[in-house]
Amino acid sequence: MSRKRGEEVEKENGERWLLTYSDLITLLMIFFVVLYSMSKVDSEKFQAMAQALNSALSGGSSAKIQLATSPSGPAAIPPKTPQSDTVKPSTTTQNNNQKAGQGNVDADNKSIETIKAKLDKFASDNGIQSTLVTSVEERGLVVSIQETLLFESGSADITPYARNILEKVSTVLESSSNQIRVEGHTDNLPIHTAQFPSNWELSVVRATNVVQILQHDGVDPNRLSATGYGEYRPIASNDTEAGRAKNRRIDLVILRSKYDVTEPTSNVSSTTATH
Repeated sequence: MSRKRGEEVEKENGERWLLTYSDLITLLMIFFVVLYSMSKVDSEKFQAMAQALNSALSGGSSAKIQLATSPSGPAAIPPKTPQSDTVKPSTTTQNNNQKAGQGNVDADNKSIETIKAKLDKFASDNGIQSTLVTSVEERGLVVSIQETLLFESGSADITPYARNILEKVSTVLESSSNQIRVEGHTDNLPIHTAQFPSNWELSVVRATNVVQILQHDGVDPNRLSATGYGEYRPIASNDTEAGRAKNRRIDLVILRSKYDVTEPTSNVSSTTATH
């Protein structure tokens, strides 16, 4: 009797490997299912698989195995490319911005062309088209006024006739909003006086005097600036008298509005200093 019972116990113990084998097969199945789900890069499936795997391995306990939401590494099936979190501007918005920018350029060009046409007509009506010349450049409209129309030789004092000329020019310029740079230029003949030790001083004072006239005649001073280049920005050869006469000039540069960002502004509020 005892021998028979021993054989039954030995038989039962010999079949326990089946339990280990079945557990191994189950874990392998779960492992390959997880690998497959990782290749799909589907967040909802990841969460469901994570819960199933946690439940199987922990015996239904609350312990959890954390899985990456977006696993890295090569996938058996190419994952879908996730959309970027950065919101790109719509085509309509881009088109509107381009139209707005083009509209500003067109308005700027129209303003410059209008000023040029008025000044050209004024010069023609007064027979000074050879000494008041306008030209459109990349930086804006350049109104070049020869020295003979504004000053006596070697002087920075504006003549009464020149004041009338600048008054008419101011009437045209005050209607626009563009920045205006007044540039003084001379020829290369040296000057040595008590008031003007060199052409630098002469060109700067001439430009400053023109700025003061423009301001007096109604041009907003916030739009004005003065600079002197002396003899170092010639437009003709200084080897001839005709060339030197062209170089002795005042240039009124009506800048395009895109250059407003490079010009100093008066945004700082004024305060009263106490000492």
